[in-house]
Amino acid sequence: MSSTPSLDPAVAGRLKRNADGLLPAIAQQYDTGEVLMLGWMDDEALRRTLTTGRCTYWSRSRREYWVKGDTSGHVQYVKSVALDCDGDTVLVQVDQVGAACHTGDRTCFDAGRIPMEGQ
Repeated sequence: MSSTPSLDPAVAGRLKRNADGLLPAIAQQYDTGEVLMLGWMDDEALRRTLTTGRCTYWSRSRREYWVKGDTSGHVQYVKSVALDCDGDTVLVQVDQVGAACHTGDRTCFDAGRIPMEGQ
């Protein structure tokens, strides 16, 4: 029997993961509503996020867990976590310290808006 804690079965049972066992996690600034970034979580990343109060993601490129801010200092302190109505996306409201994007921008969506046709 494993001594490593697992994600609450009631929560795990609601999750609809992709073929790789992951679900998207949107990080949003808790007090302004600013959308900061999208990362990926599996059950263990979500468990760590819920128990440590720091966002933990699964890096698809490095194939390992990473805690936002451990190397950059740009920490995400978790304020709340919500699952969407379909159970296939997590919204993590955070207090973001510094940049959320790996490029150094405040959000990953600072690259500009895509123009709408006719506008």
